[in-house]
Amino acid sequence: MIKNILIDLDGTLTDPKVGITTCVRYGLEKIGHPIATDLDLDWVIGPPLKASLAKLLNVSVENDLAEQAILGYRERFSTIGLFENDVFPDVADTLAKMQQAGFKLFLATAKPIVYAEQILEHFDLLKYFSKAYGSELDGTRTNKAELIHYILQQENLQAAECIMIGDREHDILGARKNGIETIAVEYGYGTDVELTMAQPLHRIAKFPDVLLYL
Repeated sequence: MIKNILIDLDGTLTDPKVGITTCVRYGLEKIGHPIATDLDLDWVIGPPLKASLAKLLNVSVENDLAEQAILGYRERFSTIGLFENDVFPDVADTLAKMQQAGFKLFLATAKPIVYAEQILEHFDLLKYFSKAYGSELDGTRTNKAELIHYILQQENLQAAECIMIGDREHDILGARKNGIETIAVEYGYGTDVELTMAQPLHRIAKFPDVLLYL
């Protein structure tokens, strides 16, 4: 029986595209590696950001350039970019219904928790969550499987009583590694091929549809 719902942030509750992609461009330009204005950056939304910046720079994630790029990214993101963001339709109403039904909600995002909590607070969504969990600025818990394992430990949750909702393969595979079933949202940033290969238990076209499976 499901009692606890772990929920991703970017691409699941909110659409952060403008803020994230603008800050990626800013961070790369700041270190002298501008990228083409027409380059599609949708794929960077969701996975650990430093690895995505390293990929764009064609260096290893341990390379100092990747670290410089993420510092440049955060310079803009921490004050402007995190609010260049829109809540998907009916998210607040659906979270309220889940909470009223007795489910405990936990945010599970690879985004640094210092930003994630500000975003939830800004959009008046934090009140629906028992606790928000994210990564640390030093990169700790950017891996979704590690993050979910940490949440289970911290909250003393049973995997069989949890379900994860997210839009990328990282959400699905990270949850599965911890013995948790998943619901994938199709309106986020995971492609149809990506979600098909990841094989979530359910797929939904809009956030309120999650209520059909709880």
